[in-house]
Amino acid sequence: MTIIQVEYLSKTFGLLPALRGLDFSVERGESVLLFGANGSGKSTLLRLLSGLSKPTAGSIRIGGWELPREAMAVRAQIGLVAHRPLLYENLTATENLDFFGKLYGIKADEREARGDELLRQAGLDRRAHTLVRTFSRGMKQRLSIARALLHQPDILLLDEPYSGLDQAACELLDELLAGAKHAGRTVILSTHQVARAPKTAERALVLSGGKIAFDGPCDRGRLAELNRDAPKA
Repeated sequence: MTIIQVEYLSKTFGLLPALRGLDFSVERGESVLLFGANGSGKSTLLRLLSGLSKPTAGSIRIGGWELPREAMAVRAQIGLVAHRPLLYENLTATENLDFFGKLYGIKADEREARGDELLRQAGLDRRAHTLVRTFSRGMKQRLSIARALLHQPDILLLDEPYSGLDQAACELLDELLAGAKHAGRTVILSTHQVARAPKTAERALVLSGGKIAFDGPCDRGRLAELNRDAPKA
């Protein structure tokens, strides 16, 4: 069952084209690696899919809803992990999840139970009542993923989530992604590093110069070849 449908999608900034006529679909529960060099259009595409930016041309339908016209309905189905952690640094980890849970309309008892479980899965249960401003980059990234999963979204969008993480944090992130896959969530994860292609990814969507250069099985050897041949930003 198709959950994301993109047709003739283009985005320009002034006279600069960032995306040029993309056509693709994603099935419910599919795990997709969005791969490409820096400047290839990955972040722009994720912002469009999350409803944070409007396309210049083309259409996006997510879960049957059309962007940008039905952006509010779409955002309720999406958990986004962006470059910035989108956390309140003067709140604790627990207070952050409670705050966002209220925004999502989650009942108090459910907020507490989900928050506690997600902090445990993220390896942050011992730091639950610590101010986020004291967290490392990896801890903030894991808390961002917990926030994105809090409202149990159908789709998880992650923009370069491995950037700046140490090996232990990467392994915890792998576990969180495996859990999302097991729960049947649709995952789109962007990276420009072949080595950080998660094991859960079944399909690779490779961008180059704002166009789709490859759409097929997620094979590290093939990705390395495409990365070597791609023009650099």
